[in-house]
Amino acid sequence: MRESVIENNLTRTVETLGGITYKLIPAGRVNKPDRLVMLPGGKIIFVECKRPGGKPRPGQIREHERLRKLGFHVVVLDSHDVSFLYE
Repeated sequence: MRESVIENNLTRTVETLGGITYKLIPAGRVNKPDRLVMLPGGKIIFVECKRPGGKPRPGQIREHERLRKLGFHVVVLDSHDVSFLYE
């Protein structure tokens, strides 16, 4: 399964929950997550999409930790399991 399939599933699910996803295009900071998810109630989640079994590169891990230190929720998604959206 391709990363784009997982990313498209995420986008569809977020939209059914009344939320919005923005694709974070490669301008500015490198290694940033793929998607910014915004859900009702002001919930914000950064999502890194990977193919099944895929792992973030070292630079991506550093960027994820940087965002977490700022208090943001960062998820690496490599399946259709989007249960983190309901937490």
